[in-house]
Amino acid sequence: MEIQQQTRYCLYARKSTESDEKQALSIEAQVKEMQQLANRDGLRVVEILRESHSAKATGQRPVFNQMIQKIRSEQFNAILAWAPDRLSRNAGDLGTVVDLMDEKKIHEIRTYGQKFTDNPNEKFLLMILGAQGKLENDQKGVNVKRGLRARCEMGMWPAPAPTGYLSHPDRTMKCHVIIDPKRGYVIRQMFEKVAYENWSGRKIYRWLKNEVRFKTIGNKFLTLSNVYVILNNHFYYGTFEYPKESGNWYQGKHEPIITKDLFDAVQNNLKERYVTRTEGKEFAFTQIMRCGLCGSGVTADEKFKKLKDGSVNRHVYYMCTKSRDINCKNRYINENDLIKEMTRILEEIHLDELGLRERIEAELKRYNRFRTGVLKAAKQKESVTEVDIRNYAKYLLQEGTIMEKRELLMHLRSRLVLENKKLSLG
Repeated sequence: MEIQQQTRYCLYARKSTESDEKQALSIEAQVKEMQQLANRDGLRVVEILRESHSAKATGQRPVFNQMIQKIRSEQFNAILAWAPDRLSRNAGDLGTVVDLMDEKKIHEIRTYGQKFTDNPNEKFLLMILGAQGKLENDQKGVNVKRGLRARCEMGMWPAPAPTGYLSHPDRTMKCHVIIDPKRGYVIRQMFEKVAYENWSGRKIYRWLKNEVRFKTIGNKFLTLSNVYVILNNHFYYGTFEYPKESGNWYQGKHEPIITKDLFDAVQNNLKERYVTRTEGKEFAFTQIMRCGLCGSGVTADEKFKKLKDGSVNRHVYYMCTKSRDINCKNRYINENDLIKEMTRILEEIHLDELGLRERIEAELKRYNRFRTGVLKAAKQKESVTEVDIRNYAKYLLQEGTIMEKRELLMHLRSRLVLENKKLSLG
């Protein structure tokens, strides 16, 4: 009893999220049972910790990590848990617990029917029981994947039904979907408007939100990205890929909403209208302006137009992000016209606020060193005039790198405001 009184226990209860443990004890039931065990054996419980996170992944349980930290700081030195797999179902966390036993930080681990101390045989048994939990997880994952693959090969959809479909109401028809009578015809209209009326994704988005008032089964409006996900989803004409980007394609048993020809027509129209940007594409002037009508930021997009001779012209346009007002009417502006507006702004402001004088003087000194040292030319006077500054600023707007253009305009004390193709300082 004296040893037990010196041992300070943490009661750790975790509710499992694994499907094969749905009938296991709840957190409060675990706490009640283990408190009764502690009272019966005279164990001193100094803290009770409850957690709902899965124990499959190493280091992903905040309460468990908190418990380990408190053990390291010697706030307690023993653990009460319903079963070994409540502590860990992965090798990483299990290794941490065993290491703490080796370091004499944990004197004892008690479960409902077992006790583990810093004894080779008991630690080995603890590791076996923990490894058994991991084995069960791994086997369960294999079985689940095998089951999903089998359903896909049978043409069934093993995931939540896409917008426009509903899960079959008959519980015996698991993974079967039916067309949503309230939304399916709208999905078909989306494809038809892009294919036959040449609508853009943004126009579809506005139509769904402002005219149709279309909402998902979760009572939410579609976002613009949702619209493009739907327009690019093969599921609506009868085939699907699972998992996504796996390259595994299946023929579905569900009733198609559209035909393959309609889907292909939509893809061709989308490709002709837009060319997808490279991820992480940067534009020079997106971080230095705001919309003059609604106060949102300004974003950019690039579009490519095919010419008769087969060449392609690239155009960059700047427009309101509409984050504050989805119906903002601010007009977009071509990058070339935007640079003209910026050049006009530079002509009107006092250039000292651009902070360019020191930069230009440094450039001139560097250039003179090159001329005199390499070209053996006569040294020029290193003076900077207001004309030099203006011309240099205009040169950066036209020929500078993205960072140079941003740095130039970031020196402005007032932020640039874009309103109907005109710039001002606001």
